[in-house]
Amino acid sequence: MNKKIAELEPSTSRKRTRDKESEPESEDDVESSRSLSLEENFTFSDTLMALRMMRAQFPHIEKSQLYSSIKDRTQVDRELESLRRDKLLRMFKLTTGQDDHAVMFTEDYLNQIERVVRRMEEKQQNDLTVFEWFKMHVIQSKLDTSIGHQELCSLLSLGGKVKDEQISQLINAGLLIRQLIDENMYWFSIPNIGSVLKGLSQGRKELLSFLSRRKYREMMMATLEKKRLRLSPLDMRFHLRDLIGSGHLKTVQTPSGLIVRVAKD
Repeated sequence: MNKKIAELEPSTSRKRTRDKESEPESEDDVESSRSLSLEENFTFSDTLMALRMMRAQFPHIEKSQLYSSIKDRTQVDRELESLRRDKLLRMFKLTTGQDDHAVMFTEDYLNQIERVVRRMEEKQQNDLTVFEWFKMHVIQSKLDTSIGHQELCSLLSLGGKVKDEQISQLINAGLLIRQLIDENMYWFSIPNIGSVLKGLSQGRKELLSFLSRRKYREMMMATLEKKRLRLSPLDMRFHLRDLIGSGHLKTVQTPSGLIVRVAKD
């Protein structure tokens, strides 16, 4: 696969190009990206392309995974911010670490909300209009990872009169999490992400422990990525990108291929 990807175009033409790029990948494209080994599909020169390739492999993308894929972290941060402003993706603060953030395409996030609403409809829950207000007036205008109670109510009121029960609906659906340090502030959240966060935390510990017990605290990536973790349902490639990007693991190129090694304390 040719990994030399063109840089993002200037802002004047970027939006039109992205609209075209946002069309779903073909089944062949998705299957191809899934079947590639991590070593074959490890680095990219473009943040958007890296996101699209990881999207085919993982249900949720962690920011540190992008850091493992693109050498220039400043470029990642700059392009993520540009993509966020263009409303192509959203960032979410995670509870697994102080600097942990998830990255999700806005289209995928809106589809998640739709699935939540359909499940509620199947349970014959009434008055789900707040979810439409949330999509139209909150998600489209508030791009930060958090929002205050007053601003939330103000934006929702563009759809109609807001009741306390409707805020509770959004919280119970997993779209908002009340912040512990300030009960008047909420984190935006991804529905049903609890099992992913648990797997992320446990998988990190298990993988680091596994490598630390080896004589030289290292293993060939081609061998390591085929192993399965007992405590995490997530793909080994997910955890490798996460820990390499966060600096807990590092890679060394050798004539035999990439070696994954535990970083020195």
